[in-house]
Amino acid sequence: MINLFASTGPHISVKAEQLFTLAGVPITNSHLLGALGVIVLAWLLFRTRAVALGRRAPNFATRLTMWTFEGLYGTVRQVIPDEKWAKKVAPVAITIFFFVISQYWMGILPIVGPITVGEHGTPLFRPFVADLNMTFALAIVTIVAAQIYAFKYMGFKGNMGRYFMNPLKDPIMAFVGLLELIAEFSRLLGLSFRLFGNVLAGEVLLIMIAYLSQFVSPLALQPFYLFELFIGGIQAYIFFMLTTVFISLGLSHHGDETHDDAHSPALTKTAENET
Repeated sequence: MINLFASTGPHISVKAEQLFTLAGVPITNSHLLGALGVIVLAWLLFRTRAVALGRRAPNFATRLTMWTFEGLYGTVRQVIPDEKWAKKVAPVAITIFFFVISQYWMGILPIVGPITVGEHGTPLFRPFVADLNMTFALAIVTIVAAQIYAFKYMGFKGNMGRYFMNPLKDPIMAFVGLLELIAEFSRLLGLSFRLFGNVLAGEVLLIMIAYLSQFVSPLALQPFYLFELFIGGIQAYIFFMLTTVFISLGLSHHGDETHDDAHSPALTKTAENET
């Protein structure tokens, strides 16, 4: 399979390519691999839940999943010390982590690239997170979730007060609120393009190494596959961490500042630097 991958020649496309339509909806090669990744992830999580309930014997995959979940939940608790709000935020952030890492790792399987369809040799599979539409949708989920939690925490008026203030009463804070509104959009773009760029770069790297090494590609690609596995974990953790921190920013603003001491200013600064 890897030899076939090397001999097909480089096929690099920034956008996902349409394969067919289903009920008038265009289906791309990223959708196919994405659906397969969701099925595999759902199967793993259901098995892990069965192990946690004592219905199945644990194996390496379920132990690793449970260990990862516990570590990620501990990270959420560090960012959001309030147990009540940590339990509310954790499902969203941890689900995003498992989704991103599973889709990233599915994208480096040897079947991604060499199997083509059509007269133009369109790849049948493409990494789901190498589709800008997907990474943009993930970023929207993060930003919208941050706003929803902020509305629940501060109410509609309190949350809107972060962005819109009377410039006649406090012109400085009114300007700061405008910058905060712009920052929300910059976070949206930063999250989507960061993940998309890293996944696309990894895909191009594997394609070019395979094409240049040709018949020795089974050996030449091994360290790069390991590197991409590591990078996939890092990218998933970064997306998870930024999701948690961005949500925590909405939970740390309060008119009477009674909740400000419950959140880490260092993490808040980290989030601002990321944007």
